Amino acid sequence: MVDEQTKAHVMPQVPMSRLGKPEEVAGLVAYLMSDNAGYITRQVISVNGGII
Repeated sequence: MVDEQTKAHVMPQVPMSRLGKPEEVAGLVAYLMSDNAGYITRQVISVNGGII
């Protein structure tokens, strides 16, 4: 949970204009743990709604 002061500070920097949902991160984690992602190594994947 994000407190309102932090949210008010961060939201103008997020192009999608909303906070991410746990299931959006879970989807990425599930993919990375699957056999389909077996050739992906040492990557940094930002799940951030386009924040700059």
